[in-house]
Amino acid sequence: MSYLWMNVFKGLATVLPVALTVYLIYWLGLNIEKGLHPVITSMVPEEYYIPGMGLAAGVVLLFFLGLAVNAWIVRQLIWVVEKLLERIPLVKSIYGSLHDFMDYFAAGKSRGGLKQVVLVSFGEARLIGFLTRERIEDIPGLAAGQNDDIVAVYMPLSYQIGGFTLYIPRSQIEPINISMEDAMRRVLTAELSKSASGDRKRPVK
Repeated sequence: MSYLWMNVFKGLATVLPVALTVYLIYWLGLNIEKGLHPVITSMVPEEYYIPGMGLAAGVVLLFFLGLAVNAWIVRQLIWVVEKLLERIPLVKSIYGSLHDFMDYFAAGKSRGGLKQVVLVSFGEARLIGFLTRERIEDIPGLAAGQNDDIVAVYMPLSYQIGGFTLYIPRSQIEPINISMEDAMRRVLTAELSKSASGDRKRPVK
């Protein structure tokens, strides 16, 4: 029985990530299609409607919305709406988390302010972190001149959405040449992810 369940879980671990990804894409496309279907049929007769037109219209709409965000007046309107949302106690927490999450993955962003993947030294131990500020000048309690050598490093926690910020001397960090995505995956999965460690191999034919 243990051998049976072990292989069942192996199969589930193989299928589940792919299935959930495909389902998420399908769910998103289906909802865009349903949401824009009434809008399109209000301008085009129902008999001329082709399945997929709503999805195509959604992609086009998002494209032009992305272009519109570059306009000054649109940015000002978004800023006003954001300030209003930040005044509502529960809504500001939800909106702030979603906003930061989308900022991280948005194209053209520097990974939400993450500048460089670094190794942080604690004695003989090494931890992966993300340099967020290279010069800290406003930390109280440090002697004059010490702030010039202090950097801010974000340390995410494995298997959790969160982390903490270290203010440490520059001498304790060492830049490493790996991508932000690879470093974040390694940290968040505690090096258990095969794709993070490079252990994922092409199936043998």
